Amino acid sequence: MTERTKAILGWYASDNPGTRTNLARLLNHGRLGGTGKLVILPVDQGFEHGPARSFAPNPAGYDPDYHFQLALEAGCNAYAAPLGFLEAGAPNFLGEIPLILKLNNHDVLHDEKDPLSAVTGSVDDALRLGCAAVGFTIYPGSTQAQTMYEQAREIAKEAKSKGLAMVLWSYPRGSDLSKEGETAIDVVTYAAQIAAQLGAHIIKVKLPSTHVELKEAQKVYQKHHIPIETLADRVRHVVQSAFNGKRIVIFSGGPKSENDEAFFNEVRGIRDGGGFGSIIGRNSFQRQPAEGQAFLRTVMGIYAGEIQ
Repeated sequence: MTERTKAILGWYASDNPGTRTNLARLLNHGRLGGTGKLVILPVDQGFEHGPARSFAPNPAGYDPDYHFQLALEAGCNAYAAPLGFLEAGAPNFLGEIPLILKLNNHDVLHDEKDPLSAVTGSVDDALRLGCAAVGFTIYPGSTQAQTMYEQAREIAKEAKSKGLAMVLWSYPRGSDLSKEGETAIDVVTYAAQIAAQLGAHIIKVKLPSTHVELKEAQKVYQKHHIPIETLADRVRHVVQSAFNGKRIVIFSGGPKSENDEAFFNEVRGIRDGGGFGSIIGRNSFQRQPAEGQAFLRTVMGIYAGEIQ
């Protein structure tokens, strides 16, 4: 085990050996193993956005096995998906890559302004499938947020007691937030802090903009001259907000980019700001297999410092 991995595991000293072993599995696997950086393939979009929107650009993606293979051949740290996809593919890839079971999901057939995801899996499902971690989405800003916080806390408690790691997708959204506010720097940092306070080992947030949404926060950012002009500055501030960098924070890849170099520049900003990595779905699995693998390997090369 590398010194970097040991240092990160030291931040989670209150957890039992089983949970820390599973964190080590995530940190030590794949091309970035041992570096403290993570690139995870998440494929929950079939549930979250619908099958055609998710898989029609690359029809191979309708097959659950395809995503296991993509994550493996690209050298990802882990693969995350809802119950159905993992149940369908896990028997064919036993022990080959750490798995994360996404325990709640939300569809867009009724896309309300204040979302509440349905719980669609359990900690015991994750154990049965040999997962290293469970994942859960919260929507800070939703009128349903308190319900999600309570669900997340109970799931984290059970997962930790059974030796699994907890990954929280923390996506601000709700009727009192503007669309611009969903990625505002003050809102994203707040989302990271909430996830850390709920006991997440790994926190997933969107990349923040320079916009400051909340009036009281605007006063603080101005008074204390908090640097947010560059992406690296903003990433650094998000990481700082997750216990001064003592919780793993990774960033969403978002919809498929039409400009790969712009995407890679965002990865450089995450790297230079001290972010721990990316969780990239559509930008990889909506490409043809060789192109998707090459895309992910380029991202990993940037995080590894092999590509400047």
